[in-house]
Amino acid sequence: MPGMIAVSFLAAESGSLLTSIDQVIIFFYLGAVLCLGLFLGRFVKSSKDFFLAGKSLPFWAVGMSIVVSDIGAIDMVSGAGAAYKEGLAQANFDWLGSVPAMIIAAFVFVPFYWRSGVCTLPEFLGRRYGTLVRACQGLLWLGFLVAMLGVMLWTSAVFLNTVMGWSHGMAIWVTVVVAGVYTMIGGLTAVVLTDVIQTAIMFIGAAALLILSYLKIGGWNAMVQTVTERGPEMAHHFQLLIPNDADTSYPWSGILFGLGMVMSVAYFSGNQAVIQRVLGARTEWDAKASLLFAAFLKLLVPIVIILPGLVALGLHPDLEMADQAVPTLVRELLPPGLRGLVFAAFLAALMSSVDSYLNSATTIMISDGFQPLYQKFRGVPARDQLVLILGRSLTIILIVSAGFIAPQIENFKNIYEFIQTMFSMFQGPTLAILAMGLFFKRINGHGALAGLVSGVLFAYALNAVGDQLFPARDPFLFVSFWSFVFAVVATSAVSLVTPKPPEERLKGLVYRYAVERQGS
Repeated sequence: MPGMIAVSFLAAESGSLLTSIDQVIIFFYLGAVLCLGLFLGRFVKSSKDFFLAGKSLPFWAVGMSIVVSDIGAIDMVSGAGAAYKEGLAQANFDWLGSVPAMIIAAFVFVPFYWRSGVCTLPEFLGRRYGTLVRACQGLLWLGFLVAMLGVMLWTSAVFLNTVMGWSHGMAIWVTVVVAGVYTMIGGLTAVVLTDVIQTAIMFIGAAALLILSYLKIGGWNAMVQTVTERGPEMAHHFQLLIPNDADTSYPWSGILFGLGMVMSVAYFSGNQAVIQRVLGARTEWDAKASLLFAAFLKLLVPIVIILPGLVALGLHPDLEMADQAVPTLVRELLPPGLRGLVFAAFLAALMSSVDSYLNSATTIMISDGFQPLYQKFRGVPARDQLVLILGRSLTIILIVSAGFIAPQIENFKNIYEFIQTMFSMFQGPTLAILAMGLFFKRINGHGALAGLVSGVLFAYALNAVGDQLFPARDPFLFVSFWSFVFAVVATSAVSLVTPKPPEERLKGLVYRYAVERQGS
């Protein structure tokens, strides 16, 4: 279980070295984000304020929130560990795997989301394809978000247990209280603005570790020389695209097709946590700019997170496990005070993931569950104050329920692969029906439903035999690509043999009509 081992190693290797000042810094961080959330709650007066921050967020805040929500504590440790094992190819998960996808999302998908006035991706797909597609997509995302909420709470428990000495139970409920209270009171505004602080802490802490480690090894040239002297196979450690016949989990084909073309585009164009932040931007310009700013920050992420793994390889080439890279550097290089800041950075990444999944899950339950059912049976939309009260209540119910579920996560043997496998099972089919719905007016609800359901089932079947089909590779990269292709074929085939969608449903939801409206 690489992800959990990463956090455990970080804490176990360095927890005993925490001084009083380090613990004060961590306590101060927890108190600061809680107080900020309570303060921002004063400005939440409606459900629009709660779910979309009143559409008042500046681009820089949204961009920083997207980045820190995407990079959790698991990524900060296991990312460096992967660089220790695989080399610079790991950076593609941010460079090739994020930057182009963010640009595509900003200019192709975001304008449609923004102008449609929706709160969730399932709601947008529901307008294009109908209630069945909306319900299926909502259930998929809700299940994934709740599962991830439990994973992040347990990860936080492992971290706080070994760093601060708290029991797992106490650590879980401290996280539940802090993240639950500021998310429940402040809504999306509190989530995004606390993420701004968390982004700053994360970059400062990671940059401090990078600078000290580089000074230790003597710079880039010294690091390259030290690593390559270990053997000719080490040359792959400084290649971004590794040949298919190399002994690596990240061959260029999987990186280019699976990650670059499908998983990354699906993540930033069809991820509820990302889309909800973008929809909270104050203007359409801010919505687009937020993803472009996030793309810029993503260019910096491998520098401060991935490169320390290569430095660790040069300084400590014989570690038993790659995920020990960052813990070893923390233990050897960071002085008191600065060590506390780095641990606060890891905790910040954890908290950001918790608040992201919590807020997004609540929004889906309200927008794609309660609201449609209420209007169907009562004939009118629910009162705004009722929606606000229910949204806050569900936030508490979800985080408390996840608190009870979190200890069960310990029973999973491989958390990292569990997360990636979950993503791979529905990201390809989701991107297929989303993109085809925007560009082809002939695609209808029957085709989209067939493509989504059959694509998920096909991905499930591929995952079941992934180790046999893709030996010595990370199967999720290839599963995502082929499930996307399968969903495109299924969606097209069913749409062509069923009636065309009504023209009135396509207005403002298909690219052709948007171009015609702008040209008229």
